[in-house]
Amino acid sequence: MARRLSSIAPGWWDYTTLDEELIRDAAALTARQLERLGRPGFRVVLYDTLQEFYLAEALEYIDAWRQSTEDNPVGLCGPIGPTEQLPLVAQLVNGLGLDVRSAHFWGMDEWVQAGREVPVTHPLSFERADRELCFGRIQTELVMPDTQLHFPKADTKAFRKSWDSGVRCAVMQGGQGDVKHWAFNDPPRRTGKHRDRPPEPAEYRRLATRVVDLHPLTVAQNARTSGGGNIALVPTQAVSVGPVETWKAEKVSIWHAGNHDNAFGQRLTCLMIAKRIADTAVPMSLLADHPNVQFNYYRYGIGTCRVEMH
Repeated sequence: MARRLSSIAPGWWDYTTLDEELIRDAAALTARQLERLGRPGFRVVLYDTLQEFYLAEALEYIDAWRQSTEDNPVGLCGPIGPTEQLPLVAQLVNGLGLDVRSAHFWGMDEWVQAGREVPVTHPLSFERADRELCFGRIQTELVMPDTQLHFPKADTKAFRKSWDSGVRCAVMQGGQGDVKHWAFNDPPRRTGKHRDRPPEPAEYRRLATRVVDLHPLTVAQNARTSGGGNIALVPTQAVSVGPVETWKAEKVSIWHAGNHDNAFGQRLTCLMIAKRIADTAVPMSLLADHPNVQFNYYRYGIGTCRVEMH
């Protein structure tokens, strides 16, 4: 049976092409039911305050970097969105006097314009945000050298090689966008051999760090969350860490504060991962096959899917 066209962007795959029963089941979930969707390999954690939420996210950096030694370096792959954890990471490193010089960090993604990653002078640069909010705040005698900060470029060779350089990735953090992506692993266009059905999960899983076209919903969301609503400011391409690198991370930790994806989206991906429903129209659902995934929620950011007129 043919799948429906997207109600957002008919030339793309996305969650609006899913079965109606699955969509209804997700919308009906309560916060309490979400918390109970955990299973072996998939943990769901709720926090009662934003202070607890962002501190727990920052502590994942600390826990990963504490494992690192010169002989056995350890790193973490982190997002821009959320960003509130980043100054806390620097404060914890400085306050604890934690020597992280052997540790590594991978950025998840970066905007691309005219075939090149945007420079750090771009107002939306992710590398700029990481440096200004975190690494530039860590005391110089504690921080890792610049060669151990791996930011993706449009020419992906060096970044991809860094994942096979003997550095263990203890955790990959992420947020979740309106289109249900992690990093910029967006749903694909509805074209060519994927015109009538989205790619199979196994095919999508073979994607490594690459330059991607962004789903229109992703462009609109980033204008809302980061660009003051100015859609024209937001590039339509990005370079993104891929599933190949994601499966090299020992743990994938997704952080839902309620500021990025909405009440429905926060429910949908949790349900799909819990029930092992992998569908590339909802890229986050592919994490159903990762052996160690944790969803972290701010309890009062989960919201409700009730119909309310405003």
